[in-house]
Amino acid sequence: MNRRNFFKSIPAAALPLGLTGAPAAGAARLRSAICAYSFREQLKNKTMSYDDIVRLAVETGIDGLDLTVYWFPNTSDEFLLPLRRLAFRNSVDLYSISVRTEMCRPTPQEQAAEVATIKGWVDAAEKLGAGHIRVFGGRVPQGATDEQAADWCAEVLKRGGEYAGKHGVILGLENHGGITSRAERIIQIVKKVDSPWVAVNLDTGNFNSDPWTQIEMCIPHAVNVQVKAEMRGPDGKKAAGDWERVTRMLVKGGYRGYLALEYEAAEPAPTAVPRLVRQLHALTRKYSA
Repeated sequence: MNRRNFFKSIPAAALPLGLTGAPAAGAARLRSAICAYSFREQLKNKTMSYDDIVRLAVETGIDGLDLTVYWFPNTSDEFLLPLRRLAFRNSVDLYSISVRTEMCRPTPQEQAAEVATIKGWVDAAEKLGAGHIRVFGGRVPQGATDEQAADWCAEVLKRGGEYAGKHGVILGLENHGGITSRAERIIQIVKKVDSPWVAVNLDTGNFNSDPWTQIEMCIPHAVNVQVKAEMRGPDGKKAAGDWERVTRMLVKGGYRGYLALEYEAAEPAPTAVPRLVRQLHALTRKYSA
């Protein structure tokens, strides 16, 4: 039986996402992860290294890491390749890196500089074996309208996405204030770019109002999802993150991929993160096929 006839013989409900063009019923596939940003203080003061975070993933049973790059000493092969090797030898997926970008740039020169920055990080992601980069839309420049800023952001993202796609890397635009404060605007930008290599990095703790509606809107466009120890309720006040509700919504919406803890609460990360990621790991297993 050839490949085409093999897939024709399988019921549509049994086929995975991407083979029928829609998520298969009951075919959730979720994996747990840690954002390196959770250990920003330790990375900043050098009491922890990125190697240590790989080892923590092993100790806690976490599947993957989203490596916030802010404290990389450099992007040389001497730093990136041993880190990739360590992760591979410990069966930890360095699936994503998180970078700073400001894509609401009004002039061609500024846009070109921002695209060049994205390209540099695509090259670094490729060396680490990461298939995703979290990027920021940035702030609306003074005197500009939201519509203008959204167009500038889309232009930079489109050009960055063209380069990323040639290297097998997806750019995930995060809901991170500024031009990406609201789900409607994020989705508008991603649709305008119209690339299979540009999507949404959904931070479920970043919406300041009406979070559940906005999370639900973003799920069909999400390629990576972050959870927080604390989330804002409909009244805008912070409370303990409802990860169970988030996960049920993701499963219902057909999301497949990582749930990454980005820890920002008051308890020191070295004690809080191991406890929380064990909960997260158990939750992803509970809802995955």
